Amino acid sequence: MPTLTWEPCASTGGPTDQECAELPVPLDYRDPGGRQLTLAVSRLRSDRPEARRGTLLVIAGGPGSSGVQRLTQKGAALRKEMKGAYDIVSLDPRGVGGSTTASCGLDEGDRDLVTLRSWPAPDGGIADNLARSRRVADACARNGGAVLRSFTTANEVRDIDRFRQALGEEKLSAWGISYGTYVGAVYAQKYPRHTDRWVLDSSGDPDPSRVARGWLANMSAGADSRFPDFAAWAADPAREDAGLRLARRPEDVRAVVLGLAAELDRRPKPSDRPGRPLTGNRLRQALQGALYSDSAFPQVARLIQQAQDPAATPVLTPDVAGALSDQVAAVTMGVVCNDVRWPAAAASSYARAVAADRARYPLTAGMPVNVTPCAFWKGAPVEKPIRITGRGPSNILMVQSLRDPSTPYFGALRMREALGDRARLVTVEHGGHGVYLGNGKACGDREVTRFLTTGARPGRDTYCAD
Repeated sequence: MPTLTWEPCASTGGPTDQECAELPVPLDYRDPGGRQLTLAVSRLRSDRPEARRGTLLVIAGGPGSSGVQRLTQKGAALRKEMKGAYDIVSLDPRGVGGSTTASCGLDEGDRDLVTLRSWPAPDGGIADNLARSRRVADACARNGGAVLRSFTTANEVRDIDRFRQALGEEKLSAWGISYGTYVGAVYAQKYPRHTDRWVLDSSGDPDPSRVARGWLANMSAGADSRFPDFAAWAADPAREDAGLRLARRPEDVRAVVLGLAAELDRRPKPSDRPGRPLTGNRLRQALQGALYSDSAFPQVARLIQQAQDPAATPVLTPDVAGALSDQVAAVTMGVVCNDVRWPAAAASSYARAVAADRARYPLTAGMPVNVTPCAFWKGAPVEKPIRITGRGPSNILMVQSLRDPSTPYFGALRMREALGDRARLVTVEHGGHGVYLGNGKACGDREVTRFLTTGARPGRDTYCAD
């Protein structure tokens, strides 16, 4: 087992004593002595060694998010909550950040989030989505090679266990967020005896026949359940002075947003980004992102006001106007397309699904069920997704927002059902994605901190509102 050589790697705004190292892992675990990849790993040592009880792994979401960056962002707050109970560690999964990456060689236009996300045309047509999905899948097959094919949840789970061994730990505790909850659940299924205290924060439906395809499809209903929170905020008279009040009544905000998106479909408005006008789909993408956190409501309300004002130029933030890097696009698609086979690209079936979803959930306009590059992906998955079951120690705490736009509550209930008596669920009366130390409430934070520091969980599933 490799030895980790730790070096200082503090970043601006992060803990001053953050350390980093490199962990070699097999490209293919069926050939452990063959070609090796390198993973960037990071840690914060316990600042109270006398109180240390183990190691806590932070599992970032995505696919495509950096665990090293997550530790920089949340390390200080997490360390404060843990009071020295853990060394806190994380890693960049293969394909991410400082780890070995792959490239699909995509043009910038195909890496734009508003096109990579397969938003249909203004009339609901999907011809451009079909052509782009085929083009992207072909490019990834041509340029990604064996490294891209190795980007799977199963390999991330194996890599985490390799990290555990390199750390010299018999067991890990963990906090997985979003897609990281699925990684965490698969790890707990595959290596139950190496799990200590396990937190799954904002979980999706673990249905092994669908996996990421199901998570994406569920975002239609997720956005619909979350939107009333934004509507209430945007109709509050308190927004008047800042110029962010969009309607007099919450029930009128939806019509404002949908009407504006339709107008921008017909006549896109020039923005501050040359060559990137504010279209209806860019507005929809901006709204979808803003629903993740109340803190983003002012940003999207300001964009709506700018779009309505003939004298204003809309200011597009990078998440709306920018393109993903080729490496991030590759790993994001690689994992979701490699994990499970997606339906073949029968244009008529995708068109019917988009039309039905647009009618039922106009806020997301059919995007969540539209065709993706996975429909044209080359090669079958190497292995089947693991089915999550109730077999294993009862040491999992789930925490979930009641109105999550990305991993909606009904999907989390399916994770809860799959885990059976292994888990307890804390439901937080709130909206947003990523509950603990983020978009939740104090009551949820207390339950997670108490579990990680003392091992105490609620005796049964609980609901908290303060």
